[in-house]
Amino acid sequence: MSPLAMGGIGFAVLMAMLAIRIPIGVAMIAVGMGGFALVVGVTPLMNVLKTQMFYQYLNYDLSVIPLFLLMGQFAAKAGLSQALFRATNTWIGHYRGGIAMAAIGGCAGFGAIAGSSLATAATMGQVALPELRRHNYSPALATGTLAAGGTLGILIPPSVVLIIAAILIEANIEVMFQAAFLPGLLAVAGYMAAIAVVVRLDPESGPAGDPASGREKWLAFLDIWPVIAIFLLVIGGIYFGFFTPTQGASVGAVGTGLVALTKGGMRTDGFVDSVLGAARSSALIFLILFGASMLNSFLGFTRLPMVIAAAISDSGFPPMVVLLAMVLIFLVLGMFMDSLSMILLFLPIFWPIMIELDFGLDIDDLRIWFGIITLMVVEIGLITPPIGLNVFVINSMAGDVPMKETFRGVMPFLMTDGVRVIILIAFPSITLVLPALLRG
Repeated sequence: MSPLAMGGIGFAVLMAMLAIRIPIGVAMIAVGMGGFALVVGVTPLMNVLKTQMFYQYLNYDLSVIPLFLLMGQFAAKAGLSQALFRATNTWIGHYRGGIAMAAIGGCAGFGAIAGSSLATAATMGQVALPELRRHNYSPALATGTLAAGGTLGILIPPSVVLIIAAILIEANIEVMFQAAFLPGLLAVAGYMAAIAVVVRLDPESGPAGDPASGREKWLAFLDIWPVIAIFLLVIGGIYFGFFTPTQGASVGAVGTGLVALTKGGMRTDGFVDSVLGAARSSALIFLILFGASMLNSFLGFTRLPMVIAAAISDSGFPPMVVLLAMVLIFLVLGMFMDSLSMILLFLPIFWPIMIELDFGLDIDDLRIWFGIITLMVVEIGLITPPIGLNVFVINSMAGDVPMKETFRGVMPFLMTDGVRVIILIAFPSITLVLPALLRG
């Protein structure tokens, strides 16, 4: 059997393992090691295993992942999610649909600290869901808003998935952070617009909240100054070149730790829990990264990605048609797979194809533009039926809300996601303008 055929069989076996819920890290390691041994040999496999993990984890860029995860753990202990929601609710909650918009604002703010979509959805769900229910928001709008708002954790820097995508396509993490900022703001604006349309069509779905006094608004603003300060310090420092991403993550972790300590949300047990939580998440991500490395080594020897890239580049299809086909594949896979799985499995295959196509961009701009588009599309998978992980997280917290109601609630947000993807594909400058300005 030819190596190319073995590559195709190996990929099919991997998809079958994922379909029966074998953890992705285990599945990629099994297929990668097994396929490598069959194609290249057992002795070369042993030589690779002897050095691959060691040198892979020497990658300095990977050190940013546990630091940002620790920053998110400290942020949860500090109660920053509650403070963000209270502040946004105080300022806009008295409008029709305002509490749902406040939840989106809180998700955006917490996502900028936590860097994880599932963590953002779970944390903000605990904070905002009781308030949405107290004001008689419809179950669909309440749960749909929180599920969609949680996806902002992928796009708004810092984002663990964004960092991994940057490493896979060999993009500068700092520039990726810069490029994600405007698309992230566009996502927030689109979600708030979706809420405004829903409550206009059905006023009973999102009643206005209680108005707040000027003093209450000022006090609420003062309560979130640590979030603003940490965001400006970390992200601003990275954007303007004062910190590397790893240095910025270190500063952010220390800052959120001090905030958690001063606010009384963290004692010795809380600190240990935060460190262990970040360590567990980091270990899981690093295991998956090792599995992806082994799988890519196996597929590289079979030449399957190169053959696919050559076939598509020689097919004569316009570059934009190929890109839209990739987007469609990601959208379909998002119905069944989580975002990290899609990034690790398909970005190493799709990126070589993109390099062969002419989009009128230089290679560095193409990396950034394609990376951000990929992030947005896999973000949509978090709320796409039938698997959408964020939907399951929020629905499990809601308890008595039928799953179909939550999926119905995310539909307006999915529509704005589709519009946003089309806009950013049609106008790459929206993604590239901020990095260009900051480069001077």
